Amino acid sequence: MLPEEIKAEPLVQALNQFVIGGHKQHGDLTVEVSAANIVPALRLLHDKEQFNRLSTITAIDRYPAEPRFEVVYQIQSMDRNLRLRVKARLHGDNPKIDTVTGIWKGANWYERETFDLFGIVFQNHPNLIRLLMPEGYDGHPLRRDFPTHGNKYSYQNE
Repeated sequence: MLPEEIKAEPLVQALNQFVIGGHKQHGDLTVEVSAANIVPALRLLHDKEQFNRLSTITAIDRYPAEPRFEVVYQIQSMDRNLRLRVKARLHGDNPKIDTVTGIWKGANWYERETFDLFGIVFQNHPNLIRLLMPEGYDGHPLRRDFPTHGNKYSYQNE
């Protein structure tokens, strides 16, 4: 159940059918939408609410809790001088969410980075390959269950 303060926010009202949670902290609004609705929700914000800038996409690993991951989109309306954080939660067993490269072309590299470091698959991404870690690297180093006691690197050709 959303608090009345959050329900009264104009952006929450615009996203009404998509919002499943949210809060406001230090003047910044965060809304949560289901992973299945991430593309239509962000498309609405882009097209109708003038959120023309994608600042970043990242993730949070809440291991061992489930849903394990939160994919976080930081977006901005330059014309309206507004910022918004949009989150979608994913279960840890096979984390997948649709790509938003059809809305913001710049999402390409942010999604690749999030895939590389957290192992979250962005479905229908045009080129979902590792960006930071070398090909053949075993695992995703920003996952909370990734070993911190040694090098997990392995070459495919050895």
